Amino acid sequence: MSMSAARERLVVIGGDAAGMSAASQARRLKGPDELEIVAFERGHFTSYSACGIPYWVGGDVEERDRLIARTPEEHRARDIDLRMRTEVTEIDVANGRVRARDVDSGEESWTSYDKLVIATGARPIRPDMPGADAPGVHGVQTLDDGQALLDSLARTRGRRAVVVGAGYIGVEMAEAMINRGYEVTVVNRGSEPMSTLDPDMGRLVHDAMQGMGIAMVNDAEVTKILTGEDGRVRAVATEAAEYPADVVVLGIGVRPETALAKAAGLPLGAHGGLLTDLAMRVRGYENIWAGGDCVEVLDLVSGQERHIALGTHANKHGQVIGANAGGDYATFPGVVGTAVSKVCDLEIARTGLREKDARRAGLQYVTVTIESTSRAGYYPNAAPMTVKMLAERRTGRLLGVQIVGREGAGKRVDIAAVALTAGMTVEQMTALDLGYAPPFSPVWDPVLVAARKATAKVRAS
Repeated sequence: MSMSAARERLVVIGGDAAGMSAASQARRLKGPDELEIVAFERGHFTSYSACGIPYWVGGDVEERDRLIARTPEEHRARDIDLRMRTEVTEIDVANGRVRARDVDSGEESWTSYDKLVIATGARPIRPDMPGADAPGVHGVQTLDDGQALLDSLARTRGRRAVVVGAGYIGVEMAEAMINRGYEVTVVNRGSEPMSTLDPDMGRLVHDAMQGMGIAMVNDAEVTKILTGEDGRVRAVATEAAEYPADVVVLGIGVRPETALAKAAGLPLGAHGGLLTDLAMRVRGYENIWAGGDCVEVLDLVSGQERHIALGTHANKHGQVIGANAGGDYATFPGVVGTAVSKVCDLEIARTGLREKDARRAGLQYVTVTIESTSRAGYYPNAAPMTVKMLAERRTGRLLGVQIVGREGAGKRVDIAAVALTAGMTVEQMTALDLGYAPPFSPVWDPVLVAARKATAKVRAS
């Protein structure tokens, strides 16, 4: 058999974190004489940080290109046949091929594969209502979206912004618009912002955002987006009120982009994401892998599948997929659900289960909430923080931690993320040998103060 006949083709759908990490890792393991790699990306950019878009829009990151880790040209220099502005419209599993359409010309063609990687990401949830597609209404999922929003801001004379939704994207975009000098109103259908936190911790975020001059409207469902005579957005309406808007940013969240996979008959979970095994192989399919925002992942604390759209997971998925597709071996065991965010100087962090997650998983638990400071109380600029901890009743196993505070609060959640991954009890946590000096923490770190209090509560339960 000649060398060309033995060459396999790996096709990758999606040119961002998971897809191009997979392509790059596979290329490290196998040269172009053994493995041909073809990647399709429907947008203008590859390998970029979607998580950085709010900071680019807000002006903290000056140039768009700083968010791009690797350009199409850099990928092509590594013998990856990367086809930009090309959208895959069909996966033909039976015949091992994909149909792709050139976005600009409309021309369609089929490409066969021996191995397939689905890394189609997630799409922003757009409300199904009048005016949702009007000029001046923006989602912020891709660099193309971010550029469209900045272009829109440059044309906008008014200075009123309404952000719909108060999750990570919502609070980060509220900060971005404040930094741009806009009057900001956040309309949120939940009782408090940040539904990834318990409501008592979300309340701290609410109070802090109002203190920054952001108008918070909770328990409010947007019913329509109103437009002016020029067709542009002019206001956001709920059943109770109208909020004038020169620009609207949608931060309602995302859904897995799995329409292609569903049409191909591939297995989806309860959240609409692709289901994979530990090697990130699509369940039931030997030569198809999936990763990034289009898959569901195992929550190691609850044992249930979740959809979490984060760049950290996407890059790890890509590494695992690339190793396996390139003939090596790797697995992705799951997540504990760690995330950090900020709005101006307020840091927001969480890992593990919320109270409602624990209840849904059938767990009995105790909770404690403590207030402490980021540094020794007497040290300059010691900032307050609130730590909430959940522990399993009787066993004392750590179930979750939420932290809201100023500088130094957010990354403390990593202590809890490690403890959760290791299956530690709160009592075991109290003995952790964490770094201490007055500029960095009180003698008892806030996370350990919470662990001590939780230990006492577990014993009493």
